[in-house]
Amino acid sequence: MSLDNLFSPFQCKTLKLPNRIVMAPMTRSFSPNGVPTQQVAEYYRRRAEAAVGLIVSEGTVVNRPSASNDPNVPRFWGEDALPAWKQVIDSVHAAGGVMAPQLWHVGAARNRRTDWVAPGPVDSPAGLSSPGKQFGEAMTDAAIADTIAAFAHAAGDAKKLGFDAVELHGAHGYLIDQFFWEGTNQRTDSYGGASIVQRGKFAADILKAVRAEVGADYPVIIRLSQWKQQDFAARLAATPQELEAWLRPLADAGADIFHCSQRRFWEPEFAGSDLNFAGWAKKLIGKPTITVGSVGLTGEFVAAFAGESSKPASLDELMRRLDRGDFDLVAVGRALINDPQWVLKVQQGRRDELLDFSPASLATLH
Repeated sequence: MSLDNLFSPFQCKTLKLPNRIVMAPMTRSFSPNGVPTQQVAEYYRRRAEAAVGLIVSEGTVVNRPSASNDPNVPRFWGEDALPAWKQVIDSVHAAGGVMAPQLWHVGAARNRRTDWVAPGPVDSPAGLSSPGKQFGEAMTDAAIADTIAAFAHAAGDAKKLGFDAVELHGAHGYLIDQFFWEGTNQRTDSYGGASIVQRGKFAADILKAVRAEVGADYPVIIRLSQWKQQDFAARLAATPQELEAWLRPLADAGADIFHCSQRRFWEPEFAGSDLNFAGWAKKLIGKPTITVGSVGLTGEFVAAFAGESSKPASLDELMRRLDRGDFDLVAVGRALINDPQWVLKVQQGRRDELLDFSPASLATLH
């Protein structure tokens, strides 16, 4: 199957990409005390040199006390971290690359370390880490306002540092997603409610604040998912109508591109159609979408964290959907952790050189 569309240019506002391949954001935890190192800059530069269309950084946390659950996850604030991110984007640009930071707040996610505890208080909509599991207290109005401002300030810093776009992490059961999810958002004020529109107000307010900070032409991406790390079967939208009710206010608030996370990109989102999450989002809202979820490898990425290896997989199904216009961009995760040259090998037809994925790759930056 032809790969021509995969290697065609893409533009959204000021974001100009040479091809449709996105490096998916993947937590690496190689930034001591939250400060990216020269090794981190070189990690991203290698992908830029090897023709990745858009690099989305690992999650980098905003300026709230408990935004991170790992001291070696990078920060996107502070007099030490921001100059380090400047080195990263300058390295990527010098290699001809395009990059967006992913702005993140983990919310009431359990600590990933046994030897470190984030300063409190824990931020969450209702003091729940998952349905029925208490973890801290509900955010106050002041905490919500400060968190919204922290996302906006980080987005403004991204633009000032020279990043080409910004992505908000609104998926996978982290803070923004905890507001979306009825199971963790039990608030009774304007940030809660029975409908996804009501529970989406927090994300919409962040998007509005980010848009006010970066201006009309700066591209803003939001990553979303139905599934949660707390519950792989969770669903925010059970029908296309509910999906539109979820996404439309986010588009109106300032989202330019929807990054639609699935564990397996080929799985249909709703019965009666083979459209996936990104396909439905584009059909309903009309904004560009990114598909993601086990692209280019057998197995799926959640299993990789449990030690499962994978082998290169066909791109035929991906191309069938891309050629049909289901989505605009394709995010690749494990294959690009494993091999900085993956895009060039695919473009040049060097399939026999594609590497198997080993979970050992997660232990190094290369």
